Amino acid sequence: MARTPVQVRRRALIAAALRVIAARGLSATSTRAIVAEAGMSLASFHYAFTSRDELIDLLVTEVLSKEEKAIAPADMSGKSLTELLAEGLTGYLDHLRADPPHEQAMLELTQYALRERVALAQEQYDQYTRLAIRLLELAVQQTGQRWTVPLPTVARLLLTVTDGLTLTWLVDRDDALAESVVAAAARAVAALAEPCRRTPSDLD
Repeated sequence: MARTPVQVRRRALIAAALRVIAARGLSATSTRAIVAEAGMSLASFHYAFTSRDELIDLLVTEVLSKEEKAIAPADMSGKSLTELLAEGLTGYLDHLRADPPHEQAMLELTQYALRERVALAQEQYDQYTRLAIRLLELAVQQTGQRWTVPLPTVARLLLTVTDGLTLTWLVDRDDALAESVVAAAARAVAALAEPCRRTPSDLD
């Protein structure tokens, strides 16, 4: 029988860990619980990971990769900054609605890290911030604008919006209200940008 490639096992175990964390909390997410959820043996787990902590460290990167695909607009051409921001936030909201336990697990992971492994929580939000900065830079470049406040401030505002959007939607599941918040947030963040000033050399 062909052996399952290690990367396939790792992805399956990460997905199983997210489901267990969302359902039972991180304290109940033992190695045995993860392999039971994944339908694997303990030997399969230790073939893919050296420890539960190694798997948990990779959860952040795995989730970030999926969220980046969800929020990055497929086509930026011909759109205003408000439209790009709304499209990105809508993509995130759709990602949240498609798999609520996924984001519940990330909230649980953050709370655990703040109690037990602060460096993990910091890395989680450092990665979120780097993604936000990259997409915000691209958005103003595409629309010929510039931010009027420091970019890290804009990125933090965007993260604050998505954190609040996540928690409130998980509580009330009010799609219409969440969509109106997305539209308002897009307008508010876009208001922090202005058209780039042209120099005489730009007009030559």
